[in-house]
Amino acid sequence: MNSEQIVFERNELAKVLFGAQNENLRTMEKLMGVKIYVKGNTLTVSGDNDEVALTEKILTELYALLVKGLPLFPDDIERAALVLRTDSKVRLDDIFMDTVLVSHRQRRITPRSLMQKNYVEAMRKYDIVFGIGPAGTGKTYLAMAMAVNALNKKEVERIILTRPAVEAGEKLGFLPGDIYEKVNPYLRPLYDALHDMMDYSKAISLIERGVIEVAPLAFMRGRTLNDSFVILDEAQNTTSEQMLMFLTRLGFSSKAVITGDITQIDLPDNRVSGLIEAVSLLKDIQGIAFINFSEKDVIRHKLVQEIIKAYNGARSKSNGPR
Repeated sequence: MNSEQIVFERNELAKVLFGAQNENLRTMEKLMGVKIYVKGNTLTVSGDNDEVALTEKILTELYALLVKGLPLFPDDIERAALVLRTDSKVRLDDIFMDTVLVSHRQRRITPRSLMQKNYVEAMRKYDIVFGIGPAGTGKTYLAMAMAVNALNKKEVERIILTRPAVEAGEKLGFLPGDIYEKVNPYLRPLYDALHDMMDYSKAISLIERGVIEVAPLAFMRGRTLNDSFVILDEAQNTTSEQMLMFLTRLGFSSKAVITGDITQIDLPDNRVSGLIEAVSLLKDIQGIAFINFSEKDVIRHKLVQEIIKAYNGARSKSNGPR
């Protein structure tokens, strides 16, 4: 057993770190298996030597982020603990302060996990990146932020956002309206992410001018996409032919990010997912990066992680020995 004292100089930031009624400290106690005693802006942490040292590192680094002006969200305590428990040599500053984009609401978009940091770095380094994992891990959102940032910096001339329009083969004929009214519901998540990062009127203007294009995957056929940041969302629902068609659209000075969740395939049973096939065929090609997220990287309500874990467990049992 060991005890260490931590003193935080700025009372107002110490209160933010501790949380309402010291809620963040109670979370730390559960996560780390330590006891934390509070007296003003001074903490005494008691417990196993390694856990006390790690707790001190987490709280000290989170406090340093507050000093730099980064807001602290309720789930950041758990995220910080997960990051540093995975690799204690990592600095939270290198992850949480890595600003991908400042939105029109002045909200800073940054990685919130070690895997998200790896994903952002891969998008900076490689021209083709696959982001694979469950919903809520920030695959599409961070790709969108990288695309908007690249457009703002004039690194690309346009952004193209696409996804399979219908889960099982883009059969749009039975839907009411013209082609745009038919596909709009399937593209709505991409619009939502875009409008979260960019002023609505500016986004609409860029879409009208063709600088930002949101279109079903079928519209990509026969095109060459130069000077573009292209995002293919819901790629698990592409067929083999669609994935090949998309990957061969990439032109000069362009980047492509392909996102999907291989546990949520909606294709008919006799169709191979283009995403799964691409991972198998392209995994050894230099210049293509594959980032695999898990339920630990989910950046949504904490119950979402537990829901994903429960469903994955059920699937594992049903696919196991009989």
